[in-house]
Amino acid sequence: MRCVVVDDHALLRQGVRRLLQDEADFEVVDEAGNGTDALKMVLQHRPDLILMDIGMPGPSSFETARHIQKACPDTKVVFLTMHEDEEYVVEALQAGAAGYLLKDTPAPKLMSLLREVYRGGKCVSPEVLGRLVDDFRAQRRNNRLGAGKSNLTPREREVMKLLAEGNTVRGIAEMLRVSMKTIEAHKFNLMRKLDIHNKAQLVTTAIKKKILKLPLPI
Repeated sequence: MRCVVVDDHALLRQGVRRLLQDEADFEVVDEAGNGTDALKMVLQHRPDLILMDIGMPGPSSFETARHIQKACPDTKVVFLTMHEDEEYVVEALQAGAAGYLLKDTPAPKLMSLLREVYRGGKCVSPEVLGRLVDDFRAQRRNNRLGAGKSNLTPREREVMKLLAEGNTVRGIAEMLRVSMKTIEAHKFNLMRKLDIHNKAQLVTTAIKKKILKLPLPI
């Protein structure tokens, strides 16, 4: 597996590089300290995996991940970070990440998960996946709307799925060939029906309702 390591801390990059190079089936072809250089490395090497931190200088890591997915869709993006925040997890998944792993993951487990991602799987560290599950439970406790009121129309379900996948209102309007006002109305209605107040709740509710598939737990 050909890999690029991206982290704004040189010592951490070197540590990850050594960890990967100790494995016979991993090869670190380059490394970068920010999103701009990361994209250049991906375009140059076309790696199988890119391991990327969050909160680096320059373009956001999520924006970089989206650019990588467009420019080199065969490269699988794995966020390797210390951030357990639910908002970060949601942003990462919406950006097309194949994995969201914590830096304190034991080395043997980390290698196993990276191999799983290489084979086409998706992995999220149990700590952050647990936060999503907790949000499901909170949503169920707080959402006491009547069954008829909370039922979504087929179009609202479609819009919810597209929003949860990270598409913009403009992008959805273009895909469905309707006006932006129509999509805004669907968005308002579905969020009102389900008592949703932010993007993280939208994604977790979409997963709970099986509108959006949940990444495999590890």
